[in-house]
Amino acid sequence: MPELSQRRRLLVLAICCMSLLIVSLDNTVLNVALPSMQRELHATTAGLQWTIDAYTLVLASLLMLAGSTADRIGRKRVFMAGLVVFGIGSLLCSLAPNLDSLIAFRMVQAVGGSMLNPVAMSIITNTFTDARERARAIGVWGAVVGISMAAGPLVGGLLVDSVGWRSIFWLNLPVGLAALLLTLRYVPESRADRARRPDPVGQVLVIALFGSLTYAIIEVPNSGAASVLPYAAVALAALVGLLWYEPRRDEPLIDLRFFRSAPFSGATVIAISAFAALGGFLFLSTLYLQNVRGLSALHAGLWMLPMAVPTFLCAPLSGRLVGSRGPRLSLVIAGVAMTTSAVLFAAFDAETSDGALMLGYVLFGVGFGFVNAPITNTAVSGMPRAQAGVAAAVASTSRQLGQTLGVAVVGAVLASGVGASSYKAAFVSASVPGWWILVGCGAAVLVLGTLTSGRWARRTAERTADKLASDEVRRPTGVSA
Repeated sequence: MPELSQRRRLLVLAICCMSLLIVSLDNTVLNVALPSMQRELHATTAGLQWTIDAYTLVLASLLMLAGSTADRIGRKRVFMAGLVVFGIGSLLCSLAPNLDSLIAFRMVQAVGGSMLNPVAMSIITNTFTDARERARAIGVWGAVVGISMAAGPLVGGLLVDSVGWRSIFWLNLPVGLAALLLTLRYVPESRADRARRPDPVGQVLVIALFGSLTYAIIEVPNSGAASVLPYAAVALAALVGLLWYEPRRDEPLIDLRFFRSAPFSGATVIAISAFAALGGFLFLSTLYLQNVRGLSALHAGLWMLPMAVPTFLCAPLSGRLVGSRGPRLSLVIAGVAMTTSAVLFAAFDAETSDGALMLGYVLFGVGFGFVNAPITNTAVSGMPRAQAGVAAAVASTSRQLGQTLGVAVVGAVLASGVGASSYKAAFVSASVPGWWILVGCGAAVLVLGTLTSGRWARRTAERTADKLASDEVRRPTGVSA
């Protein structure tokens, strides 16, 4: 792709951020609408989990395929296709007559969403070639997540209270259409120098792993361990199959050599931990504010601002820190803040005090604001540009997998704890194990952020990048196992 002017690069960044905005806004707005959906569609806790996880699960399963496909046939082309499918899925969600239809249409949305964020990140990586400029661009990218978290609860609450929960999906249509037209006009086409062949076996194994694992976790409180054991066995078999099959392909869906880099491996686990914490945090907070405190959707959205605003403010600061000082400081701040926030809820019942509740929300917002930029920057830095789409897709997959598991695990723990008791009376005590899980997620961010950002870790990243680059040069074009 030819070098673009500074103005054109910023325009490309803005267009890519529009796609992130509609995907991120969709998730935050949906959380505020969960209690309204529960009442109108007569959904159980598991049903609410599926409205979130049906989307994140499909997204996580297809992100790597979308990234490698974009590298092969053209990033602009795949990006535009994603905008169209995401828009169609959003329209269908707004028309869903029942819970099962809504879950199915959320999966359509996810097919489109899988073509957006990792491909947009790949476009950004190939547009901003200077390391510091790229880090600042990724900081802006992270700030968009903050914008969605700040605007989502308020906009969602206003729409749910005034029009109804179906209107939250209408937000995606004008923004998606504008992004589509601007992409057509201003985003240059780019692709990898050498095409990578599809890996259908690897793709099926990924879908089997993520799908069966999530189903087993969500359904175990209702169906019992014996009923979900076959799904757990499928997940284990799929994982073993991936570890055996993928290294034997010249062009695998998941290039396991990436994980020889300690920063890349650390970023992957940190992404899973941080976004599991986010998924569980939003799920517990939304249900508590509306179903236990009895707040309206709009008032619940206002209560979420102490979390959303720090995320918005800290994300660009984190991007600048990563560009100037590396990822360690941002990850340490993120880990400390997220862990402390979860401890307030797990050990001190922060929900029961307005001051403690607000402090917990502020700390979590600070932590999440600092964590995104180092994850993204570490995932793509040092990797050959020809594999930028795959590397970015692995990072995005880790985020979505984390959010899927966070909602699944925390929701399952909550459902088990509430049981047949009074929902309001049992909620706070039933949510305590879930908050301790989030404490563990925050601690993982802190520990791994410290261990995988030092000199030793950087040396493993350099060796991995050199190995990947030399293998790409030696490999004949078009050869696949």
